[in-house]
Amino acid sequence: MTAVATPPASEQIVEPQLGVGDAVRDYVDRVRGGDVGSLPAVLGLTALTIVFSVMRPDTFTNAFNFANLINQASAVIVIAMGLVFVLLLGEIDLSAGFTAGTSGAVMAIVVTRQDRPWPLAVLAGLVTGAVIGACIGLLVAKLGIPSFVVTLALFLGLQGVLLKLIGEGGTIPMRDETLLELNNGTLPVGLGWVLVVGVVLAYAAVSVRRAQTRRAGGLHADALSVVLGKVLVLAVLLAAATAYLSQERSRNPAVTSIKGMPVVIVLLLVLLVALNFVLGRTSFGRHVYAVGGNAEAARRSGINVQRIRLSCFVISSTMAAVAGLLLASRNNSISPTTGGAETLLYAVGAAVIGGTSLFGGKGKMLDAVLGGLVIAVIINGMGLLNQPSSVVFMVTGVVLLVAASVDALSRKRAAATGRV
Repeated sequence: MTAVATPPASEQIVEPQLGVGDAVRDYVDRVRGGDVGSLPAVLGLTALTIVFSVMRPDTFTNAFNFANLINQASAVIVIAMGLVFVLLLGEIDLSAGFTAGTSGAVMAIVVTRQDRPWPLAVLAGLVTGAVIGACIGLLVAKLGIPSFVVTLALFLGLQGVLLKLIGEGGTIPMRDETLLELNNGTLPVGLGWVLVVGVVLAYAAVSVRRAQTRRAGGLHADALSVVLGKVLVLAVLLAAATAYLSQERSRNPAVTSIKGMPVVIVLLLVLLVALNFVLGRTSFGRHVYAVGGNAEAARRSGINVQRIRLSCFVISSTMAAVAGLLLASRNNSISPTTGGAETLLYAVGAAVIGGTSLFGGKGKMLDAVLGGLVIAVIINGMGLLNQPSSVVFMVTGVVLLVAASVDALSRKRAAATGRV
């Protein structure tokens, strides 16, 4: 038998680095193949921003409205972040809105009526959300009840719980300054710039490390020029936004000065990085995608499908509890309608508009942020145009329908090209 000699390292095949042109062609091929990702959300957000900027240049584009838009969108974005986990499984959580309200009410009772420290109140609210999620997960994963039915029942039931906690027609005021600052306060201008520099450097380090790891493993990797290009684009966008938010936006600066990025951006950034790491860098995240893609195949490969479903509902409801904190902070109180009305619908719409599939198995955490911003821009812009709520609802509904249609069409295209 003749031994096969291993070629020396200098003769081994090394996967080429993807230059700028290669990266662009690769992305275009993926889009043509049905993998559109967040592209529709980005294009929609850009188009809406341009339209409202042209129609209301003095109000929509000013720094005060820009910061206000972020504060308005924060709760919907956080709920949508939690819903991404559930939607990746092909499930739904219709109770997330009132989970936010109920958890916020528990927090408000502890910090206001019982006069406890705010960390204890926040913990009580988060535990409330986690318990609600565990109940949903057990009923769906263990008993096999469809998530639509379970969460619809809790959508109705939690409204009653919220009324019981607060009282008919009552409210619970929020007086703790720390909690109120969370979705109303601003960071010092200098600290905002430090945060931006830190984010850009961290992104650069992660991107370079990822490219090196893929290259060492013999996989296609972006060239250094592509990596630096992405870092530069991120740096320019963040620097522009920070410079804009660093302007004085108070209507009466002599009395109260308002400048700097909103405090809530820090929370959103921490949640985005942490949850993105969970989905993209852990075995749990890979199992979530596997269960959403094909639950039976995941079960046969040794994945505990019931535990994954339970965990995702717990995460979703816990994130809703965080949103309840943001709603309470933004409104300075908790009322029987907190988390109700259109809050849940906007959150589900945010995840889908951002690019998360309703069919499961496709989506990422950035989808919630992009989709939440799209919805916030629609509501904010329509309000500045003095459009009635009926028009806002219709426009938002059309945008959601378009997003769902793009999702369905992209899946068909991906199936036709063999990308699924």
